Amino acid sequence: MSARAAGDQRWQHPSLPFPLQIRAVAFDLDGTLVETLPDLHESAVRMLAQIGRPPVSESTVRAYVGDGVDRLVKRLLTGKADGEPDATSFEQAVEYFRSHYASVLTRASHPFAGVISTLEILRSRGFRLACVTNKPARFTEPLLQGLALTGYLDVVLSGDSLPRKKPDALPLLHVASAFGIEPAQLLMVGDSPADTGAARAAGCPVFCVPYGYRGTLAVQELDCDAIVPTLPDLLDLIRLPRS
Repeated sequence: MSARAAGDQRWQHPSLPFPLQIRAVAFDLDGTLVETLPDLHESAVRMLAQIGRPPVSESTVRAYVGDGVDRLVKRLLTGKADGEPDATSFEQAVEYFRSHYASVLTRASHPFAGVISTLEILRSRGFRLACVTNKPARFTEPLLQGLALTGYLDVVLSGDSLPRKKPDALPLLHVASAFGIEPAQLLMVGDSPADTGAARAAGCPVFCVPYGYRGTLAVQELDCDAIVPTLPDLLDLIRLPRS
């Protein structure tokens, strides 16, 4: 990819023919469609207190989000991105976390600015829409329903919907197949290496938002085709193919 200044919030790959011709868009959930960090942080603090651990900051939880609840809890227990706590401690902690998260799921979580209007416009233009997340279905579905997002989506895939999740190609290939299109006609929009990795593996174009959850990486370090400061910014970068 070409070099990008660290402060840039808007970027398009110079060699791609924008607007891209696509037929469908798949969105990540946490950090892309919805600001879920406050409720994830609250659940983490409650879980850690229950097992006699000190609280962690919201910024710490932000750095740990993106690979599903199990990996988030393992990171909270070990303080390492790929840490593996002992099985007994983990099983107890993850059950506590799930219980707390279920109770606060939509307490403070909310769609990011421009999300609803963008989904409405995309549907009115004839694009098929999906949500592809690593979040377990037990949280994905009630979260989308609670925030009135379900009606905009034709397909929802959670982290446990298929045998493999992002950054594996399978979820995006599944969506493309469900829509009857080629992967190159499905745009992935996300905020993390899991999203860009899945898109590259599947052969899908990928845009990234700069406001999401991607650990310590800068958005300019992600392997994407465009950076869109807000979701409405993607509207001028895509169009349906002429038929």
